[in-house]
Amino acid sequence: MSEKHKDDITGVETTGHSWDGIRELNNPLPKWWLYTFYACCLWAVGYWVVMPAWPIIWNGQWTYTEGVIGYSDRGSVANELAAVAAGRSEVMQEIAKAPLAELAQNPKLSEVALAAGKAAFGDNCAPCHGSGAAGGPGFPNLNDDNWLWGGTLDDIHTTLLHGIRWEGDEDTRLNTMMAFGDLGMLDKQQINDVAEYVLEISGQKYDAKAAAKGADVFAQNCVACHGENGKGSQQLGAPNLTDAIWLYGGDKATIEQTVSKGRSGVMPAWGGRLDEGTIKSLTLYVHSLGGGE
Repeated sequence: MSEKHKDDITGVETTGHSWDGIRELNNPLPKWWLYTFYACCLWAVGYWVVMPAWPIIWNGQWTYTEGVIGYSDRGSVANELAAVAAGRSEVMQEIAKAPLAELAQNPKLSEVALAAGKAAFGDNCAPCHGSGAAGGPGFPNLNDDNWLWGGTLDDIHTTLLHGIRWEGDEDTRLNTMMAFGDLGMLDKQQINDVAEYVLEISGQKYDAKAAAKGADVFAQNCVACHGENGKGSQQLGAPNLTDAIWLYGGDKATIEQTVSKGRSGVMPAWGGRLDEGTIKSLTLYVHSLGGGE
């Protein structure tokens, strides 16, 4: 049990508790502290009434008290985004209607299109091609001038619109790098020889004897797409094998794997996902990266 006790020196009552002869004075709280506390309580009650505050269950679902002014951070952001979209819609409609050649020559529209294209690239294309569009193994570098399907504005637009080997689009760009090894069309020795020939025409170290045999294998199986000189064809989407630019890798082991297993990378058809204004904006942006034809 605790007993109240008045301190002899200060004349202030203690809390009544004692430990080893030590007692605590029961001084009242400072008035400024009390007034601040009361003000905070009043502020809290007022805030609960005015602003969204309490989670509640209404009609079997969780919601919250909206407050008398009905303010909502989420609603405010949604309204601001809607206002921005409304402001852009007119310009984006102009971009969608404008021919690509005219769009590129229109300073006002092209400025907006490039900005919109950069944003759309970050949202949709960067996961594969990289934030800087430098690509990676299996994903083309969009900064150089090496284009599988052509690098003009119209070519890029078609690729974006219909994709590459995209099953959901009848007009998708389509070609096939056949799996010559898996299909039994070439044996291991022939694959080795043609790989040496590709090393030769691409300016790398090669085995001359094997490359000579590989030239015959190439002529019988590869020229239909890559051409007699190995420079490929944009109409067919066949890569140039004589430069130093490789989509999957240009070392012998990778070349042998490509010949043996084939390649069939896929790019989505953005026509069903993005509006025409955004696709044209992406077209201008990709074309502006440095490799556009």
